[in-house]
Amino acid sequence: MPKQTPARTPSRWNGLSLEERQRERRQLLIDAALDLLADEGSTGTTVRAVCAAARLNPRYFYESFDELDALVVAVYDHVVGLLRREVQQAVSEADDDPVESVRASIRAIVTFVDEDRRMGRVLYVEALGNEALNVRRMQTGFDLVDLLQQDVTRRHGSAGETPLARLAAAMLVGGIAEILSAWLDGRIEMTPIEVIDDTTALFLAVGERAGRLEATRRGR
Repeated sequence: MPKQTPARTPSRWNGLSLEERQRERRQLLIDAALDLLADEGSTGTTVRAVCAAARLNPRYFYESFDELDALVVAVYDHVVGLLRREVQQAVSEADDDPVESVRASIRAIVTFVDEDRRMGRVLYVEALGNEALNVRRMQTGFDLVDLLQQDVTRRHGSAGETPLARLAAAMLVGGIAEILSAWLDGRIEMTPIEVIDDTTALFLAVGERAGRLEATRRGR
């Protein structure tokens, strides 16, 4: 009786093009690293651990990333991208009232990190313990300051282009990051609704005070 060839186990990549396979493997590595960063921290997030969690041969790691730091930064960018979409959707659904837009933005951010604490840990905790991640966090902060200042300029004209406007934007961006970091870490004991309400009030108060200061300087 002729020897039978064992049935071949179907590959999870069947039916995918080379580019689709590479894209899928890259996302598997990002998802695995996100879990590891949240659960084990930077010290537990190694190439070996990521590949094991993603169930991928280590050679596939270097198909997408030159080094571990590149993957960690990709995880951060992935989380920031998800958060940005949530905020944009929330603002688009809010009234054209600046107060409602601010509240919608802050509500989206707080809800995002509260519903999935992994996201908050990557954004506000692990970013401080990894040099490459911290550089990316700082650059993202600068970009957010730029966006906030541009929004003020769109609403209030040249008043948004002043050094004072940039100072206020930097204070708000940095302040929200510190608030959420302390809240997620348990150093601020408040409910999500309280964080949203109070952070919105503080955000608006800083913006209003900055506007008054600028008007005084212009002699109005």
